[in-house]
Amino acid sequence: MCSLEKRGNLFLLTLTGDGVDEHRLNSTLISSIRSALSDASLHSTHGSVLLTIAQGKFFCNGFDFNTTDTIFQLINQVKCMVAEFISLPMPTIAVITGHAIGAGLGLALCHDYVYMRRDHGLLSMNEIHKGLKLPDYGVELIRAKVVKRESLRDVLLRGVKVKADEAVTMGLVDIAYEDRESAVEGGLRMGEELAKMRWNGELYAQMRKALSPELCSVLGLGFKPKL
Repeated sequence: MCSLEKRGNLFLLTLTGDGVDEHRLNSTLISSIRSALSDASLHSTHGSVLLTIAQGKFFCNGFDFNTTDTIFQLINQVKCMVAEFISLPMPTIAVITGHAIGAGLGLALCHDYVYMRRDHGLLSMNEIHKGLKLPDYGVELIRAKVVKRESLRDVLLRGVKVKADEAVTMGLVDIAYEDRESAVEGGLRMGEELAKMRWNGELYAQMRKALSPELCSVLGLGFKPKL
């Protein structure tokens, strides 16, 4: 499950658990995240910002295969969630506070800014190792974030596991911090700086979509380029 807390202009979305929860994506968690996004969008104003973190040693360990949901149902549900992140009328920040694997890494990359702690956590798109075909929106999400061809190859075709500093070099992460506390503090500071801009959220969302037309196309999102 997740919680949504409003702190001034900042919406803090937390993937909650008992410390050992892997935050695997099933229909319950996906619905909870989508409900939080809907609530944040409904109550957004100029200057709103979303910050996402997770409790425990995992940020998100991908799809939950121990559920009654089929993989096709999960893929479609996550597709809707990604579309809602891309359409959210505010800047978004993810602080990767633990491992982010497969669709869990995709969840982090839905955000405009991605921070990570150095002392714990691995990133990997492990579908190639599991014999799973990455959905088209997953490929386009990675392509929208990772510019270097060799990094794309290693992430998608080798399923490499990377730590924070390497993730920065590859373009998966913007900034690496020493530990969880400093990473969350960095995310909060960026949230405060972005909130001061008091941008028009709807315009911001349109410009975000204009930056990733191929991703928006596979997500079924229309946009009006304003760049």
